[in-house]
Amino acid sequence: MDLHSTYPALVDLRTRAQKRIPKFVWEYLDSGTGHEATKTRNRTCLDRIGFAPAILRGEFTPDLSARLFGDDLPLPFGVAPVGMSGLIWPDAEGHLARCAARAGIPYTLSTVATQSPEDLAPHLGPAAWFQMYPPRDEDIRWDMLARAKLAGFKTLVLTVDVPVASRRERQTRSGLTMPPRLTPRLMGQIALRPAWALAMAQRGLPKMRTLEKYAPQTATPLSSTAHVGYLLRTSPDWDYVAWLRDAWDGPFVLKGVLRPEDAQPAEQAGVDALWVSNHAGRQFDAAPASIDALPDIRAATRLPLIFDSGIEGGLDILRALALGADFVMLGRAFHFALAALGPKGVDHLVDLLTKDLISNMGQLGARRLQDLPPPLRLT
Repeated sequence: MDLHSTYPALVDLRTRAQKRIPKFVWEYLDSGTGHEATKTRNRTCLDRIGFAPAILRGEFTPDLSARLFGDDLPLPFGVAPVGMSGLIWPDAEGHLARCAARAGIPYTLSTVATQSPEDLAPHLGPAAWFQMYPPRDEDIRWDMLARAKLAGFKTLVLTVDVPVASRRERQTRSGLTMPPRLTPRLMGQIALRPAWALAMAQRGLPKMRTLEKYAPQTATPLSSTAHVGYLLRTSPDWDYVAWLRDAWDGPFVLKGVLRPEDAQPAEQAGVDALWVSNHAGRQFDAAPASIDALPDIRAATRLPLIFDSGIEGGLDILRALALGADFVMLGRAFHFALAALGPKGVDHLVDLLTKDLISNMGQLGARRLQDLPPPLRLT
């Protein structure tokens, strides 16, 4: 089957994914917080960024390569961290890490993933990133960093936009707890998704494997927005950032930056890149669209900028790059692809995004990503 004729865009993968996973899993993956205004705003504001097409530029094959942390990467995008990936599809972290290694792009493992750094060590490519939710206990910090380094993760990402658990009302209504508790309601939803149920039965219910050795024993499952990770983490400050900078000897990224005034103290702390993100609308429902925050942050720093939130195709990637991003990450998109088609869906998404980048760069007459024209503000 030609996947490009059946699933030519991310929306097709998203539609199939919804039909393949139980409702409570879908609500976890697809939901934002509050009225989901920030999630909607991400899409709306991306659509307002346009370009004037170029003409008479001749034949060429665009160069899609990007450079980050001194490394040349074949594509300008990678896989963002998503907590509890293995709830979306069994062995999700493994499938995503292997795909990223094949494609030569970064894969980011979440602290609250369902596989540990040790689990993924055999599957990592050279661009392996570890995302940390900040543990309060210093001994846990040292141990977590040592485990990530030993497993082969080269870049550390500190998420700084989750000082407290968000509400995520839609997710809460689904009845999901951590670890998942199979209530009759959830069992009924699972029965309607036999492919997911069979694969999950073979793999076992997902747990936060990285945190198992540190987790206090709880008598009852916690809500999905107050899981064990929140029992261990703290709300970091600049002293915490300085501690991590001293403790980690590779590239160090702050994820969740939306204000330009945070750029200078990050530079002074020795941070290697800023990740412009509003957590894809999952954390705070009054946040600006990440794409609207990007230009001011670009003007405030020379640090590399990584970008996410709302990206749905190659054109969105180009929009972010044209406004100052050096690299773009996608989280939900890769999980839609995996839930839709299994491992082949992830490879298909990489190919789909690549073809979309080539097509749109041809329209713009851009032979390299550095040749993108200034974007336009559409009304």
